[in-house]
Amino acid sequence: MRIFAALCCLLLAAAIFGQDTKPKKEYVPDSETAVKVAEAVLAPIYGQGKVESQKPFTAKLKDNVWTVSGTLLCASDQNDRRRLSPSCSGILEVLISKSDAHVLDMFPRK
Repeated sequence: MRIFAALCCLLLAAAIFGQDTKPKKEYVPDSETAVKVAEAVLAPIYGQGKVESQKPFTAKLKDNVWTVSGTLLCASDQNDRRRLSPSCSGILEVLISKSDAHVLDMFPRK
C-alpha cells in the first residue's frame, strides 16, 4: 500500500512539474514566417484587398514578440506626392508571439 501511495505521489509531482515547461521549438522563427502569419490573420478581418494594398509588410522582433506592420501610400505634402510610409494612419499591425505563434494584439482594432 505504501509503495502504491508513493508511486501516486511521484506521478502527481511529475504531472505538476511537466505543465510549466515551455515548448523548446519556436513556431515563428523568422520575419518571413511572421509576415505570413500576420497576412493569414488580417485577411479574414480586413479583406484580402486591404492586406494586399499594404504590402510590403515588415517584421521586427523585440522581447520574443514579432511586430508585423504594413506600409501605406500617403500624401507627403500639398502637391500630393506619394511615398511609402510606415507611419500613416490606418496601418495594419499585428503582434505575434515568437514561441507559440499566439496573436497578442492587432491594430487598428475592429
